[in-house]
Amino acid sequence: MKNNNYNRRDSKGSSEGQRSGNRQESRGRQESRGGQESRGGQDRRNRYDRQDRGNTRNTRDTRDTPETMETQEFIENRVEGRNPVLEAMRSNRTIEKLLVARGSGEGSIREILGKARDKGIIIQEVDRQRLDEISDSNAHQGVIAYVTPYDYVEVEEIIRRGKEKGESPFLVILDEITDPHNLGAIIRTAECSGVHGVIIPKRRSVGLTPAAIKASAGAVEYLPVAKVTNLVNTLEDLKKQGFWIVGADTEGDLYTKQDLTGPIALVVGSEGKGIGRLIKEKCDFMVSIPVKGRIDSLNASVAAGILMYEVARQRG
Repeated sequence: MKNNNYNRRDSKGSSEGQRSGNRQESRGRQESRGGQESRGGQDRRNRYDRQDRGNTRNTRDTRDTPETMETQEFIENRVEGRNPVLEAMRSNRTIEKLLVARGSGEGSIREILGKARDKGIIIQEVDRQRLDEISDSNAHQGVIAYVTPYDYVEVEEIIRRGKEKGESPFLVILDEITDPHNLGAIIRTAECSGVHGVIIPKRRSVGLTPAAIKASAGAVEYLPVAKVTNLVNTLEDLKKQGFWIVGADTEGDLYTKQDLTGPIALVVGSEGKGIGRLIKEKCDFMVSIPVKGRIDSLNASVAAGILMYEVARQRG
């Protein structure tokens, strides 16, 4: 990355100075913990993942296995569902072939067929059972498009996107999100809340599979996603460029009390494990979302959405 540093010091007056002081203090507490376990030890597990971690001792979602993850890498060339296919067409993504359930032709399917004919896309009518067999999302709505694989971007391109808009870059970094529906939902909210791009690791994370694209409601066509080999190194590079690294963890400070302005990289962990230890050590400070009901865990995409909109609120 280019070492184009942002000023990490607060310069917005006394009220902002107080919030910046809180941010620095939180970072100090985070760094003082180092790699050691926080106060309370095992009894103070992250509320966002305690239930799911216990469940994984007895059952394991097959979507999380290495074999399935590898298979998902080979199906990133499909888009399923009416709205995702329409968005792919509107974004001028290359569509190689369109499979449509035989006899379909009503509503948005008619619009899809018309656009496909205008673009010279191959249209193939098949039995709906055939679509059921090849569907990854189980919600194809009678149409599946074969497209060129998603073009992942470099992190620098995401940062540049924020600069070109005249905004402080806002990145969302996902640590081992393995559920495609969570990934898609996070991307959808990120696109709506002004995030400039999402970063995911190449390993131990779901990619942009048909299920993820369907859950994003087509947002993947407009929001850049980067895949990196090593998240720890990526966080180090972002720090050198002046980013504040913010981790979502229930042992952090209340999210509304922290200064989330300026260049921000928000890190969200999986429901099964939360943020990994090495990733957590690279965070400048942690933020938490209060949970007051009997259920003590939040869905990863819900927690990410709350935090993304808090950043948007503080930025005005």
